[in-house]
Amino acid sequence: MSRLHTSVAETDLQMMERAIALAAKAADLGEVPIGAVIYRNDQIVAEGYNLREASNDPTAHAELIAIRAAGQALNTWRLNDCSLAVTLEPCPMCAGAMVNARLGRLVYGATDPKAGACETLYTITSDPRLNHRVQIVSGVLSDRCARLLREFFEARRTPRERSGDSQST
Repeated sequence: MSRLHTSVAETDLQMMERAIALAAKAADLGEVPIGAVIYRNDQIVAEGYNLREASNDPTAHAELIAIRAAGQALNTWRLNDCSLAVTLEPCPMCAGAMVNARLGRLVYGATDPKAGACETLYTITSDPRLNHRVQIVSGVLSDRCARLLREFFEARRTPRERSGDSQST
């Protein structure tokens, strides 16, 4: 199975920095800290961050919010000349949306061992059985992206869970 990989450009790093800032906004709202930026060349087209809790919408993932906004901004559903930077490897729903949107490139930070659908658990964005493949750049600023998630979930655990004493009495 071959995966499409390209190298990290300076613009990719800048866009990931913006995605990290958006993820921090999500965390401030009590949302899982994931941010996404869609860009063409060095221009931001659209962006988003998780809003599932605020909107009571299970599909309000950062990537989908950004994809919808990009389609509106560009007046087309085809995003083949765009890149998407996101702080966490996309889930199956988001990876499928990227294929359906004909996204050109995906740049992501941390891998997702529980739901990663681009390289970790599934390879939806590079599956040769589908009608489109997305170029993948993975691990961009991954330590910072993973730290955001880790700190968010650590802060949400009870003191008892943090101490490792999760047995009930």
